[in-house]
Amino acid sequence: MKKYFTLMASTSLLVLSALSGCAQKLAQKDVPAAVQQHFSKQFPGALASWEKEKDKLEGNFKQNGKECSVLYDMKGNLLESEVAISQQELPAAAVAYIQKHYAGKKIKETARITDAKGAITFEVEVSGKDVIFDEKGNFVKIN
Repeated sequence: MKKYFTLMASTSLLVLSALSGCAQKLAQKDVPAAVQQHFSKQFPGALASWEKEKDKLEGNFKQNGKECSVLYDMKGNLLESEVAISQQELPAAAVAYIQKHYAGKKIKETARITDAKGAITFEVEVSGKDVIFDEKGNFVKIN
């Protein structure tokens, strides 16, 4: 019986540890004021759904009919923004790379990411992986 309780306690701890690493949905009222203020200023009229993951906040919203997301630190500093794009908006070099290395595979999503310094990268989700390209379409890495 003691072994059973020890096993159950260990299992519970593992599950809780795994869940704590997942994104946590936040109500608007729980988003720090600095983040809300910066978001409203940068994206007037947009309404976001928020998630907290570790020490960052991600807001998901639509703008001009496109799916968008932003990532802020807890002080309200914008770390990056992401906009869904069509495959036709990818740089030619990125398209060529995907055709060569993932021939016949279905592209699930494509996005343009702008970091806090204004650097642009492209993300292509294919075969369960995020393939990252620089602004010119050169391969950077796989996440």
